[in-house]
Amino acid sequence: MTASLQRWSPDTYEQNARFVSDLGAGVLDWLAPRAGEDVLDLGCGDGVLTEKLVAAGARVVGVDTSPELLAAARQRGLAAREMDGQSLSYTQEFDAVFSNAALHWMTDAAAVVDGIHRALRPGGRFVAEFGGHGNVATLITAMRFAALRHGGDIALAGPWFFPTTDEYGALLESHGFVVDRIALIPRPTPLPTGLKGWLVTFRRPFFDQYTPDRRGTILDEIEDMVRPSLCDSRGQWTADYVRLRVAAHRPD
Repeated sequence: MTASLQRWSPDTYEQNARFVSDLGAGVLDWLAPRAGEDVLDLGCGDGVLTEKLVAAGARVVGVDTSPELLAAARQRGLAAREMDGQSLSYTQEFDAVFSNAALHWMTDAAAVVDGIHRALRPGGRFVAEFGGHGNVATLITAMRFAALRHGGDIALAGPWFFPTTDEYGALLESHGFVVDRIALIPRPTPLPTGLKGWLVTFRRPFFDQYTPDRRGTILDEIEDMVRPSLCDSRGQWTADYVRLRVAAHRPD
């Protein structure tokens, strides 16, 4: 594994990040999947939300880049393919494209939107939720400071695409979409295994650039920096999440 490559463990994800799919009910409501329609789940992960689409009667294909999470999705009996969302190979095969908590990992956003538009049939809809402008800003700032202090790569602190509604709406429209709804949603999110569990799950490449003995020191420093903002008097950590939720469609 290189320092810049994010890898996923189904067990670690289940322990430290299950809240990501648990909080996906709202965007599923915006999609309102229909029985008999063809749906692409872009960034399906281990398939927990994909199962809900199937349960609604949709024919679903999930795609992701993580072999480990795809294996977990297939164990659920789901159709899951390894494919980069920045180079989708589908042409007018789906009635809807759905994505939850994945698009911020795909930094070539124009290529993603182009591939989604191409994958949809005329009249098809695109519904997604992912990190929006200001998402985990406190944590990114703390990691950047730690990188400067310890001679690390500050780019590894925040490699994501977190757009504003204006920015993302304009991107969709420039690729032929009609935007139906779009919103930034502040979502303070309790971290079930604490801050360090979140950090080592979602920013493992940042910490892999340091020797094992330094990682613990840097984790402690980051925790101390953000404790006044993100930890309450009972020791409960809450991340400063902001989500961008969007519903758009490809015109007939």
